[in-house]
Amino acid sequence: MAASEENSALFPIFVLTVMALPLVPYTIIKLSRAFTKKTKTIHCQCSACSRSGKYHKSIFKRISNFFTCSNLTVVLLWVIMVVLIYYIKHISRESQIFDPFTILGLEPGVSDSEIKKAYRRLSIQYHPDKNPDPEANKYFVEFISKAYQALTDPISRENFEKYGHPDGKQGFQMGVALPQFLLNIDGASGGILLLGIVGVCILLPLLMAVIYLSRSAKYTGNYVMHQTLFTYHHFMKPSLAPSKVMDVFIKAAEYMEIPVRRSDGEPLQKLFMLVRSELNLDLKNIRQEQAKFWKQHPSFVKVTELLILAQLTRESAALSLSLQGDFRHILELAPRLLEELMRMAVIQRPPQGHGWLRPAIGVVELSQSIIQSMLSVLSAVYLNIAVMQAVPLSARKTAGGSGEGIAPFLQLPHFSEAIVKKIARKKVRTFQELRDMTPQERAELLTQAAGFSAAEAQDVEMVLEMMPSMTIEITCETEGEEGIQEGDIVTMHAWITLNRGNGLISALPHAPYFPFHKEESFWLLLADSASNDVWMSQRVSFMDEAAAITAASKAIQEAKEGSGASVKEISIAVREAVEKVRNGLRLVMGKLQAPAEGNYNLTSYCLCDSWIGCDKKTNLKVKVLKRSRAGTRGGSIAEEGPIVEDGVEEEEDGEEEVYDDYESEYSEDDRDEPAKKNGAVANGSTHGKGSSSSSEGSDTDEE
Repeated sequence: MAASEENSALFPIFVLTVMALPLVPYTIIKLSRAFTKKTKTIHCQCSACSRSGKYHKSIFKRISNFFTCSNLTVVLLWVIMVVLIYYIKHISRESQIFDPFTILGLEPGVSDSEIKKAYRRLSIQYHPDKNPDPEANKYFVEFISKAYQALTDPISRENFEKYGHPDGKQGFQMGVALPQFLLNIDGASGGILLLGIVGVCILLPLLMAVIYLSRSAKYTGNYVMHQTLFTYHHFMKPSLAPSKVMDVFIKAAEYMEIPVRRSDGEPLQKLFMLVRSELNLDLKNIRQEQAKFWKQHPSFVKVTELLILAQLTRESAALSLSLQGDFRHILELAPRLLEELMRMAVIQRPPQGHGWLRPAIGVVELSQSIIQSMLSVLSAVYLNIAVMQAVPLSARKTAGGSGEGIAPFLQLPHFSEAIVKKIARKKVRTFQELRDMTPQERAELLTQAAGFSAAEAQDVEMVLEMMPSMTIEITCETEGEEGIQEGDIVTMHAWITLNRGNGLISALPHAPYFPFHKEESFWLLLADSASNDVWMSQRVSFMDEAAAITAASKAIQEAKEGSGASVKEISIAVREAVEKVRNGLRLVMGKLQAPAEGNYNLTSYCLCDSWIGCDKKTNLKVKVLKRSRAGTRGGSIAEEGPIVEDGVEEEEDGEEEVYDDYESEYSEDDRDEPAKKNGAVANGSTHGKGSSSSSEGSDTDEE
C-alpha cells in the first residue's frame, strides 16, 4: 500500500516531465524566432494606406496577433506546468522520510532513558487525553508512537541504524506513476480507467480522422470547395467575354452558403437602386429585366450584383451594418477563388491541349478591379478619407482618348475622373505617359493642373514607386536540336525581371480599400491571340526568394543534364541562375509539344492580379517545319521575333471590328449561338499604343 501511495505521488512528476520534453524546446524556438525576426516594410507608405489601418500595429492588433491558438496553447501549458511544480513541491514537504530520531527530537545513539523522556514529553503535548485536537491525535498515533516503538525494539533500532529502515534492508521496487484510483481496477474505478483508455486511444483518433476526412472530401488543398471547381469548369467557355467572368466567379459554392436574412431585404432593395446602372439592364424592358434579376438565386443577388458591384460603383458606404460581415467574408474568399478560376481558364483541354486566353485575361482584370477598387466601409464612413474611389469595370472602357480607359489612374490616391480630365488637358492622356514623366514634372503637373497639395503629390509618387515594371526574355527551342519540327518537345525558357522605383522586389500592392493583406501574383501566359489558345501558363511569385532559388536551380540543373553538359558547366549555370533570382528575376520553364507545320506569331503575357496597367506583353515568332526523317533536320527553323518595346505592337493586316461587350445579361437574345457557328473566337487586340495593358480582351464581344 505504501508503494502504491509513493507511485501515486510520482504521477504529477511524470506528467510534468512528459509536458516539459516538447514544450521547453518549442518555446525556446518560438521566442528565438520572435526576437530574431526582422520587420521589413514592404507595404505602401502613402497616407491612404496609413489611414486605412490595415498595416498599423495598434495595441488591439498586437493583442489579437498574440492571442492565436498556438500562443494560447503554449501559455496554458506553461500555467499547468507551474501549478504542477507548486503541487509537487507541496507534496514533497508532506511526504517526508520516516526518521524516528527526528520525530522524537533526538540525536542518533541516545540511551533508552532519553528516548522514554522524549516520548513522555511529546505525549503530554499530543496524547488524545491531553490534546483533543484531531490533528494532534493523528500525529501522535502515526508518528510519535511508531517512532517510539521503532527505537525501543532492539531489532527495529538495529535495522534502522544499519539500513535506514525499521524493517531492515529493502528490495528494489518498480511502480507505475499513476493515481491510486486508476490502479484500483475494482468497481467504478475500473470502469473509469477503461473509459479513459477507450476514449483517448480509440474514440479521439477516430473523431479526428472523421473530421479530417469530411473536410478533405469537401475542400481542395487550396481550401476551395470541390463543388466550386466543378462549377467553374462547367461554366468556363473559350469565348467568355471579360465582362461575363463575374457571372462565373460568383457561382462559387462558398458564396452560395452565405445566408440571406429577411432583414436584408430593404437594404438590398436600396442597394439595387444605387447600382442599377451597372447591371446593364435593358432600359426598353426595364421592368422585365428587374423581375428576372430578382428571380435569381438569393445568394447571387446578394453576393454579386449588389455587394460586389456596390464597391465597383463607389456605393460601398450604402452598405448596412448587417451586410458588412458578409461583405468582408466575400472579400476574404475572393483572391483564392479568382486564382482557381484562372486555373480553370488556362487548364489544358483536349484535343489540342490548350487553355483559353480571353477568359484568362478577364479573370485577371476582375482580380485587379477587386483588389484596387474595394472601398472600406468603415474608413469611408468614420475616417472620411478623401482618396481614390472605386474602379468600376466600366472604367476600363475607352475614354478620354486612352485605349486603356481611366482605371489605372483611379488606383492612385486622391485621383478621380475629374482629376483625369484635368491632366488630360495637359496632354497626359494615358497612364504610361504619367509614369514616364520625371518626379519633378509629375509633381508640377499634379500641383498646378490637378490642384494637389505637396503631400498629396508625394502620396502619388510613393504609389508609382511601388508599382512594378516588368521585362521578359523568352525563347522556345528544342533541346539538342536545331530548329523545331512537328511533334518535337519544345522547351520554353523565360526570365521575368521586376523593377520598382523604390528598389523593392517583394512588396504588397497599394490597396487601401481591400481590408486584407494581398500578395502580388503574376501569371505568365504563352498564347496565340489569333486562335485564343494558351499554349503554356504558370503562376509566378516574387515574395518567396528561397523557393524561387530552389526552383530555378533545379530547372537549370535538369536542363543542363539533359543537354549533356559537364558538371562544371552545370555548376556555373546554377550559380548564375541563383544570382539572377537574388537580383529580382524569376525563371519560368516549361515544355510543350510542337504543333502542326506553320508560322506562329505567339504572344507572352505577364499579367499582374493586383495592379492595373502593369501587365507586359511581348511577341515571339516560332516557325515549325514539317516532320522529316530522323537525322535529316534542316537548319535554323525557329525564329525568335524581337521583343516588342513597351507601348508598341506589330501591325496586322486587317482592322478588327470592335464591339461593346458590356451588354445586358438578362436580355432575351442568345449571344452564344453565333459563337458556336463561327468556331473559336479570337481574342481582341487593341492596336497601336498600350501593349503593357491587359485590357485588350474587354474590347470585343462574344461574336
